[in-house]
Amino acid sequence: MALASPVDYAGTFTSSQKHHSFVMPGCNGLRCSTIGFGNKSRAAGHLVVRAMSMDRPKLDFSNSNWKDQFQEDFDRRFSLPHLTDIIDVESRPTTFSLKSRAPLENVTGSSEESWNGYVNDDDRALLKVIKFASPTSAGADCIDPDCSWVEQWVHRAGPRKQIYFEPQCVKAGIVTCGGLCPGLNDVIRQIVLTLEKYGVKNIVGIQHGFRGFFEDHLAEVPLNRHVVQNINLAGGSFLGVSRGGASISDIVDSIQARRLDMLFVLGGNGTHAGADAIHDECRKRKLKVSIIGVPKTIDNDILLMDKTFGFDTAVEAAQRAINSAYIEAHSAFHGIGLVKLMGRSSGFITMHASLSSGQVDICLIPEVPFTLDGPNGVLRHLEHLIETKGFALMCVAEGAGQVRLPSHARWGLNCQHEEWFTKDLLNQEYLQRSNATDASGNMVLGDIGAHLQQKIKSHFREINVHSDVKYIDPTYMLRAVRANASDAILCTVLGQNAVHGAFAGFSGITTGICNTHNVYLPIPEVIKTPRLVDPNSRMWHRCLTSTGQPDFC
Repeated sequence: MALASPVDYAGTFTSSQKHHSFVMPGCNGLRCSTIGFGNKSRAAGHLVVRAMSMDRPKLDFSNSNWKDQFQEDFDRRFSLPHLTDIIDVESRPTTFSLKSRAPLENVTGSSEESWNGYVNDDDRALLKVIKFASPTSAGADCIDPDCSWVEQWVHRAGPRKQIYFEPQCVKAGIVTCGGLCPGLNDVIRQIVLTLEKYGVKNIVGIQHGFRGFFEDHLAEVPLNRHVVQNINLAGGSFLGVSRGGASISDIVDSIQARRLDMLFVLGGNGTHAGADAIHDECRKRKLKVSIIGVPKTIDNDILLMDKTFGFDTAVEAAQRAINSAYIEAHSAFHGIGLVKLMGRSSGFITMHASLSSGQVDICLIPEVPFTLDGPNGVLRHLEHLIETKGFALMCVAEGAGQVRLPSHARWGLNCQHEEWFTKDLLNQEYLQRSNATDASGNMVLGDIGAHLQQKIKSHFREINVHSDVKYIDPTYMLRAVRANASDAILCTVLGQNAVHGAFAGFSGITTGICNTHNVYLPIPEVIKTPRLVDPNSRMWHRCLTSTGQPDFC
């Protein structure tokens, strides 16, 4: 679900968004143009409802034509950049076809020469499919105070009848950036196979992320069906990964020197921000180069998409750690199992892993505030669990209690204490903030798991109650494994659609699943901010029902 900006009941859109150019955290060290968020205020006595987008014009809901204004702006933002926007290029009939060698026969028995396997350029899929009756509905995602239904259509993904490249002349490159993720090799493999289906013979891999564009010793890796045939049977990345990189200008210089016509960029929010900056520079130079993103993150934190590849596998891999912690806690006298999972700013892995396990008593994620001490704190609830069932199991996201998030992310929280709405922090910061960042510009986090372990031990010592705390951190085990069946299928679809999008002449786009349908989205629309767990969503409510935990605030 997209993040929300507040709209007050009088109908005034209160966004103060501004564009800035700086090294964005999670931008893989590249200098990118991105979005900055102004402060939001909550007007006294006004009902705040959540809006779908954080980038839209002021809407006067008293104007009967406000829907037309919204639709015009939506269509503008979700229009897909195309090579013909900047250069004159003629299309040609596609070389992609799945027709058999012999003519097909239709239901009447007559010969059927045509193949209806192409997507029409005017095909669309709905971005939102639920009509909420009220802003107070669980997970309500409304545009106006009345939750009016407005159709929001995005471009359907798939092969087109007309293409904008001569396949035999194309040189295509593939690069994997950021951290490891289950399914990288599946996507690489499928991109290569689909390119060959179009007739492309010159396919190369760029080694170790954007670094491969400027380090001379990292040579291009020739790719073909025989090279990639079995790489999906192993985890990791066949091409290698890295964080950071050269300037955008230097990367595009390298793209020109290599004579690349297509570049497929596999990565998360930061990598997509870099890909979008590369796309913009290519447009400035009027290059016939298609830049296509493929969303990769086990955190599942890319806007507008149902899920990203690697997420299902990470949730499944987390079960081994959670089950081990459960056995340790259940077997010990006053045992407490504590598992820390990945999730810097979003708690999707932790939430879904807790739901999947069914044994977790406490789930802590970055999006939901909590306190450790006091009558409503986590430690008091642990006391209750030890008293009533004899053991407890906790699952915590790595960013819980220490990540600073945009203030607009607070809207929708159902916390009893009003001071949570007046702080700039979504959570209390239980660890001392570090100014250190990694090569991608991400803040280096403290170990919230080790901190909680010590706090729990100290608390039970102070109240003179025995406890046996077992802390398990499976962090890198989650992302180094081979993709499971669900992710392997998703990777196959994403890899194929990435190639279809490039041949269709699009650039600066990414491909993903929205409401079970495969679509193309402009990269700027998915990198505005990380996708977060909505504390008012039905899924978080289901997690609370499963764990039985109270509000820790």
